[in-house]
Amino acid sequence: MKRLVLLGASGSIGLQTIDVISQHPDRFTLEAFGVGRNINAARTILRDHPVPMVCVERAEDAKLLQGEYPHIHFVYGKEGMNKIVTEINYDVFVNALVGFAGLEPTLKAIESGHDVALANKETLVVGGELINRALIENHVRLYPIDSEHSAIFQCLQGSKPEEVRKLIITASGGAFRKLSRRQLDKVTVRDALAHPNWSMGAKITIDSATMMNKGFEIMEAHWLFAVPYARIESILHEESIIHSMVEFIDGAVLAQMGVPDMRLPIQYALTYPDRLNINLQGSLDLAKAGTLHFAAMDEERFPLIPLTYNVAKKGGNLPAVLNGANEVANLAFRQEKIGFLRIEDIIRETLDQCAYRQIQTLEDLIESDREARAYAESLLKV
Repeated sequence: MKRLVLLGASGSIGLQTIDVISQHPDRFTLEAFGVGRNINAARTILRDHPVPMVCVERAEDAKLLQGEYPHIHFVYGKEGMNKIVTEINYDVFVNALVGFAGLEPTLKAIESGHDVALANKETLVVGGELINRALIENHVRLYPIDSEHSAIFQCLQGSKPEEVRKLIITASGGAFRKLSRRQLDKVTVRDALAHPNWSMGAKITIDSATMMNKGFEIMEAHWLFAVPYARIESILHEESIIHSMVEFIDGAVLAQMGVPDMRLPIQYALTYPDRLNINLQGSLDLAKAGTLHFAAMDEERFPLIPLTYNVAKKGGNLPAVLNGANEVANLAFRQEKIGFLRIEDIIRETLDQCAYRQIQTLEDLIESDREARAYAESLLKV
């Protein structure tokens, strides 16, 4: 029986993680979870998983739920998340949070000796160096949940690092993959949220449309698999059937394929190195899928891809600046305060404004994130 703590339980990845747990009650037990402001989701989860501790975002919600469930300890905010990942007795922390908020609890979980199953991209995008150092110092493991990194992780099994020539991360192209730059100037939030293949949260779906999501995945792959950026590439694959590939030095290319259902990589992160049966939304039918399409990444059409490479290679605080600016611009677009292409402008302008600094501590990253957000938000008023 593997004991789990789950933050981000009310989001897309979180709910699918709950489903995986429910499908295998003999293998997994939920020990604590967090739901942000979605207290109705907390009530629903507690019906089947009566855990001893729950984290919410606001103090007033914790007080409300405490009155309804006096036998459960409700905590709130950043301190509540840190309390859950350090004080509960468990085996694996499943991080399904979205954004920079996922970094600190991941670091705290590692430092308290727990393995991590990671769906929170920003943890490695912003703090990859700190996270990898902590993993080594505390002798724990990190397992990827992102479908692309799970695919690479599966393809690498049984191989040696020196045998890998390059990693190939596939990208669907998002909701606007067939639109020109001129057409992008007119798209709406509703258009952007209509991802053709995956069911994801709103923030990640917008990141998929701008291709920021793919830039983040390139950065994640570097930290997860210790492969230089020069040997990580992305390729357009609109069907999302091949989730990623690994090319080896003898020319062999291994690909992991499957239906676009996140429960598969979630479960593999929790059961590695074993595989279990799982009830997905159908199985892969290659005859029905027919032809698979591939195309080179168009860096003029998707300028955030080369921008991400440049930021990643420079390192320091710049990944934190990149992420902070993106979170502000992404939210502003979802709130219909800016147009779609303005997201790219805000990110570039913020990177130009914030000076490069080396990073040594979590506090350094928090300060760079704060600085980037403040400048990006000032651009919304122009």
